Amino acid sequence: MCLRVFSLSYKAYLGHPAAKRYTASMATTLAASQGQGLGDSGKVNFPTDAKLPGKHFEPRQTNDTPSDYTPNPSKSLPLSPARRALVDDIISLYELGATVERVRRYTPDAVYNDELGYADDRYKIAGQWFGLPYVFSAGKSKGHEVVTNDRDLIRFRHEMEWTPKLVPKTIRLRSLVSLALDPATVDQDFIRVKYHKDQASAEDYSNEGVGAMLKKLQAESTARVLSAVNDDLNAFAPDKGAGGG
Repeated sequence: MCLRVFSLSYKAYLGHPAAKRYTASMATTLAASQGQGLGDSGKVNFPTDAKLPGKHFEPRQTNDTPSDYTPNPSKSLPLSPARRALVDDIISLYELGATVERVRRYTPDAVYNDELGYADDRYKIAGQWFGLPYVFSAGKSKGHEVVTNDRDLIRFRHEMEWTPKLVPKTIRLRSLVSLALDPATVDQDFIRVKYHKDQASAEDYSNEGVGAMLKKLQAESTARVLSAVNDDLNAFAPDKGAGGG
């Protein structure tokens, strides 16, 4: 009898407007805690055909983009758990934490493009990340700020400290990191990257001319030399040429 009275009282309570508002509020809070409600902007920037090689997903910057890429973490846009995990893995790569699993964040035909290198398949990209500990004794992320969270693009300001092995003096660099997301995995737990650009200046990179040729040569040479001493890199040997050159 007591249970029946309690049940009837509880049902009456749930029908009260205040109870409905409270229940809705609790549902919203729970959804946010589970990563719901942290959706992207919905904006689409790149092709939706995942079969296209990574070079078709290049994030381009306008020349008037501010070159001050100092991050303000307090203003960082919220990310879903899957997107947060992706950004965390990418930052770990910068911090000399390359692993086979983290490099698998890239599609086989992905592109990595920064001031010094242009790697147009996952094998060459792996060479860039697995090669860092041979050049630097330490790499530490000092903060990042997500400034874009689109359907297929995550962009963040990033500040890094590097300590070269030959000249043990810490260097601090700031850049704008753009991750063009793989359309095939954008809704999965393990999101992959089609194009990764690290831009330290206001003006975007040119993919033509002598400078671009030297960047490609650096990526090719690094992978070739490193393959003799790094077994993890060789795990991506099947990806050679996947980007179409």
